[in-house]
Amino acid sequence: MVPHIPSHLSDLPIYKKAVEIIVLSRSISTYINQDLCYLSNDGIEDSNIYFSGDIVQQSTSIAPEIIKAEQERFSEKKHKHIASVRALTNRLYQNCKRLENCNSNGKDFIPLLRRELRTFKKLQRSWLLTL
Repeated sequence: MVPHIPSHLSDLPIYKKAVEIIVLSRSISTYINQDLCYLSNDGIEDSNIYFSGDIVQQSTSIAPEIIKAEQERFSEKKHKHIASVRALTNRLYQNCKRLENCNSNGKDFIPLLRRELRTFKKLQRSWLLTL
């Protein structure tokens, strides 16, 4: 995350929700990784383990993009960061869908993350109106 966050940005509802999503995705990924890290009998690893890492990487990238969009003065660059937030959110949602089909007890927590992402998307729409 960005080390120096202006106080008004940390109070934004969308930023707070992004931080919640980071914490939730890390917890889910840790839980799922324990089930998916083993090799099958034929020596092949479970491909879903990569999606669990992707949800952490994507969720961690959302908050800095929100900060960059808020701090940017030029409209064109601001829209670039907004598009990045949208793309990361959509990819994160898709990877959650993929993880729901994995062979892990942790997949039961994925709908919780997807629900938080839907709430985040609603916050995104209202946030865009303020920029």
